[in-house]
Amino acid sequence: MTKHAWLLAALLLPFSAVARDCTPQVKDGWIRLLPGGMPMQAGFGRIDNNCAMPATIVSASSPAYASVELHESKRVDGVNRMREVPELRIAPDRAAVLQPGGLHLMLMKPSAPLKPGSRVVVEFTLKDGRKLLGEFQVRKPAT
Repeated sequence: MTKHAWLLAALLLPFSAVARDCTPQVKDGWIRLLPGGMPMQAGFGRIDNNCAMPATIVSASSPAYASVELHESKRVDGVNRMREVPELRIAPDRAAVLQPGGLHLMLMKPSAPLKPGSRVVVEFTLKDGRKLLGEFQVRKPAT
């Protein structure tokens, strides 16, 4: 390697480490309580990927629930259908919006009753093994 190539590699190394260490951010997370003490709730919010590399979420979990899954609702042939999403890829400088009627979290079997205003931590696992923590505020259902 030439002297200039070594110099260029030395200069770029910190930037590649920053790109690798960049983690998406969960914003405006909230959980909608369903009436009647149903054993599942839905989670919404936004996951911003302001990193130079794509991020792929492969799973989610929370100590407040027995199970957390990423789902998507779609209208198919006039009928609303929901399916589990095995991976959620977020392109660089893009966001995944979790919202009613679209992508959302299904949070099943809470370990304790939740009250409006409480906060729940959800841990997302990225395909490369890194973890992403998000905070979700519990809200009452709309009346």
